[in-house]
Amino acid sequence: MSLEAIKDRLPDTARDLRVNLGNLLTSEHLSERQLYGTLVATAFTSRNRELLSAIEAEAEGKLSAEDVALAKSIATTMGMNNVYYRFKHLVEKPDDYGKLPARLRMQVLGAPAGDKVDRELWALAVSAVNGCGMCIAAHEDVLRKHEVTVDTIHDAVRVAAVVFATAIALDQL
Repeated sequence: MSLEAIKDRLPDTARDLRVNLGNLLTSEHLSERQLYGTLVATAFTSRNRELLSAIEAEAEGKLSAEDVALAKSIATTMGMNNVYYRFKHLVEKPDDYGKLPARLRMQVLGAPAGDKVDRELWALAVSAVNGCGMCIAAHEDVLRKHEVTVDTIHDAVRVAAVVFATAIALDQL
């Protein structure tokens, strides 16, 4: 199924979402790799197989198989991290939990300098979907230190929002 077919399936109650989904494949600020990696990572995170399949079809020829696998790896790692760090943040007991090491493997986030920005954008988008404020702030900070513009960061989160909302709408059909 294509994204166009998914857009056509959305109910009238999701009219704004249809428009947003139609505009999703264009970005003035994200590179093609950043855009499609964000789409894959957030669709994977959103857990709707139909949407993921459509996004993977759109990404063919735009992302390598390795990039698709990397986006999914980042999504799974951030799923783990978002739960862990959201707990540490929300429990508000830094003297008890703040000193403890995470002891969670997160190697997928390490990368050569040229790849770091894309990985951080994908991690930020997934963290936005998962609602982990601590991770959102940390990844946004890394991106800003790499001189990524607010517009680029904003576009990645906008993509995440539309993908997640689409998954919710599809799950209700």
